[in-house]
Amino acid sequence: MGKLIVSLSPHAHGTDTVERNMYGVIIALLPALVASFWFFGIGSVIVTATSVAACVLFEWAINKYMLRNERTTVCDGSAVLTGLLLAFNLPSNLPLWIIIIGALFAIGFAKMPFGGLGNNLFNPALVGRAALLVAFPAQMTTWPKVGQTFAYLDAETGATPLSIMKQAIKSGDASVLDRLPDSLSLFLGNHPDGAGAMGEICALALLLGLAYMLWKKIITWHIPVSIIVTVFVLAGLMHVVNPVYADPVSVVLSGGLMLGAIFMATDYVTSPMTHRGQLIYGVAIGALTVIIRNWGAYPEGMSFAILIMNAFTPLINNYVKPKRFGEVAK
Repeated sequence: MGKLIVSLSPHAHGTDTVERNMYGVIIALLPALVASFWFFGIGSVIVTATSVAACVLFEWAINKYMLRNERTTVCDGSAVLTGLLLAFNLPSNLPLWIIIIGALFAIGFAKMPFGGLGNNLFNPALVGRAALLVAFPAQMTTWPKVGQTFAYLDAETGATPLSIMKQAIKSGDASVLDRLPDSLSLFLGNHPDGAGAMGEICALALLLGLAYMLWKKIITWHIPVSIIVTVFVLAGLMHVVNPVYADPVSVVLSGGLMLGAIFMATDYVTSPMTHRGQLIYGVAIGALTVIIRNWGAYPEGMSFAILIMNAFTPLINNYVKPKRFGEVAK
């Protein structure tokens, strides 16, 4: 006979489940997924399918053969979501065996050793990307151009907007920024010389996903808005002081900023619980992103900024706590 466990009041019931939220985020990613298929063709399909399949397989195998869990967790959608987000951070011509290694790091090193979903300290997809960037820097920084529908390993590569910005800063020559696509092209992702990770190419598709998640109340506005506003303000100030730094609109629409702010930094497990904590978290990520992009070794700083602030999330939760239920405001 099952035991009836009665806890102290207040009692609250919600309709949220892990599956509902995970599959809700996956639905929100569909516009960006379609955009990646449209712009990068068969390469995007191959990379996405490999990443998702590898993440699901590793989670199932670790649950069954290492942790000996009777109940598998692959159906809750978290492994599929990790695979999608990992793929969105990769070039569309990355060899399959490198993608599989990235999935192993994401699931086998960043998620399951800590106890699975809800216990990981760092965003698994970003750990997978960071590991690949350190281990395979050449392959991870070779970006195919858009519009090559049937090209995969032999795809023509090009410079990303962030690499152009980095070149302008290093050379001190603001005229280098003339090579940047216009803001509308960055927003839609349809510039002919565009290159970059699969999931970051179309800002419009990512914003559609944000609108869906806000509508379904899967996330709140605090983290994505605070990141984007912080980057916009800092980039604008730097552009005014020295035109060698790109204009703030181009900075916000380039690279993985939108992808990271909307889908990576808002991860339930690795982000703060309170709205005030989320604002602090978002502002810090935005500031670190600007610092790493402009003065770091890599053109992109979003992934590293999120991982750094993942480590500070427990500290933020400890010092920025919600008011106790029933507590009288002082």
